[in-house]
Amino acid sequence: MPSVPVASRFLYAAAWLVGRLPRALQRGLGTALGELAWRANGREPRVARRNLELALPGHAPGEREALVRAVMRETGRAALETLRLWTARREATLRLVAGCEGLAHLEAAERAGRGVLIAAPHYGSWELLVEFMAARGPFSLVYRVPESPTGDGFLRLARGGDNVRLVPAEATAMRPLLRALQAGEAVGITPDHQPKLGGGEFAPFFGVHALTLSLIPKLAARTGAPVLVGYAERHEDGRFTVRFEPAPADIASKDIVAATTAMNAAVEAVARRDLRQYQWTYKRYTLRPPGSGEANPYQRPR
Repeated sequence: MPSVPVASRFLYAAAWLVGRLPRALQRGLGTALGELAWRANGREPRVARRNLELALPGHAPGEREALVRAVMRETGRAALETLRLWTARREATLRLVAGCEGLAHLEAAERAGRGVLIAAPHYGSWELLVEFMAARGPFSLVYRVPESPTGDGFLRLARGGDNVRLVPAEATAMRPLLRALQAGEAVGITPDHQPKLGGGEFAPFFGVHALTLSLIPKLAARTGAPVLVGYAERHEDGRFTVRFEPAPADIASKDIVAATTAMNAAVEAVARRDLRQYQWTYKRYTLRPPGSGEANPYQRPR
């Protein structure tokens, strides 16, 4: 691992301290922080509100606002929970897994010998999914590099456990990911981050066109690696069920629009399982299709 800034180590130490709080206290504190964020109506609840207006236009305003509040409470719990997952020993982290559904799909994909692509939506706890996969063998994780060296160093400390290879989400990502798949290893990519222009195609997501990452379809088409949708769904008691589901066949189509449309449909199906657990606080629709005349939906009126 490259040298880590001292400030990153201090951040990690602080995260470790918060992560050691008793789980019940941690969960209650996270809920309170989410409630406070909703009441303060800062950036995150405003983004969640706008996303839900776009994605769920048929919902009554009061119903949507109740969902925004629930999303923020879940977001607060997930934030503190993540600090525990980032700083605990793997064996302790995996004790949070109450069960695994679809494990046969993962085992069959592993036996095929072409590597496995895990499309991991921002739902429940993708950090727990990383630990679950790394416990099985080498796992290459594509991540967006923070602009701050301190933030990047912190993430490398938090996510850089045994068997985890961090691959920056850059133009050079394809090569190490191909090597991992050719070696029969697993690769994890979040399919619902908005890429830069040129890194994806516009495809519908909850009925609204969103610039969608094309990396997973391109890797699947090039290598023949099976694609599974993987996620760790949170229960009310703070434990999780890890699930693996075969991705739609079209995700490997050489027609990138068809492939990204299929991928978004799979992510949407996961998000609809429990809308509170999806990351609605992310600006998913900032970039609009060229020539559409649509404005950035997150711009506030002057």
